[in-house]
Amino acid sequence: MPHRYLHRVTLNDDLQVAEIDLSGLRLDTSGEVNALYDAIEAALAESGEELWFFVINYSDFRIDSDAWYTHHRRGKALNLGHSMGTVRFDMSEETQRQIERTAETESFDPNLFADRDGALARVAELPSKRRAKVVHDMGYSYAEFAKRISFDGAAEIMNVDFSNFVFHHSADVNAFYDHIEARLEETAVRWFFLINYEGCRIFEEAWVAYARRGKRLNERWSMGSVRYAPGSETEETIRMRAESQQFRPNIRNTREEALARIDEMKSEMAEH
Repeated sequence: MPHRYLHRVTLNDDLQVAEIDLSGLRLDTSGEVNALYDAIEAALAESGEELWFFVINYSDFRIDSDAWYTHHRRGKALNLGHSMGTVRFDMSEETQRQIERTAETESFDPNLFADRDGALARVAELPSKRRAKVVHDMGYSYAEFAKRISFDGAAEIMNVDFSNFVFHHSADVNAFYDHIEARLEETAVRWFFLINYEGCRIFEEAWVAYARRGKRLNERWSMGSVRYAPGSETEETIRMRAESQQFRPNIRNTREEALARIDEMKSEMAEH
């Protein structure tokens, strides 16, 4: 599916800047917000570089109150996973007057500017973290991953046990998904994925990588994925991202209900 907002994302690797152009944009639903952030994440993934300064043009940007929560959640995950600093600019007269009023007070926001040049000048003052390359220690062994993956050949199911597992950051995500991909490569066939999320926690810093790796895994190896016992926060984020990515979240409360859904999916496939 093409990302309809991809033209609003411009990457300048020399400046280490990701420019997000929200000017004149009106987002009325959480689905539209998710589509915007999907495009941003896709552009960053294509670049192969995790860390960027964000320069965001908010001129005449409007977002409906019903979509603000999704905007907050996706924005927080994006910033924690990829931002070395975020600077905003808004070329409206109202913002210009606000900056002039507050420039001499403690409430002045040093990362809000009246034009793009001011925002880029501010970015030039911020320290880059790229050369230091933030390296996260992987908190798990491959033996831990191995015991959480099993295959039921007769049922065509790969069992993925994320129960009581914590994805702290992208290193945990990439290590676990590298292991899953290697195991699937050994089988050389597609499977139905049955995923146990009971007690699983995915930190905001890990969500961007988790969504990217999960999508790639499903496109290559899955005949259908069903999740069960995800927990309120994880379930909420999965459903939120499903709005714009055109997949059914297939979330069930119990393993038995999840297996029943897989049987339904097999019947649906047999009819076509």
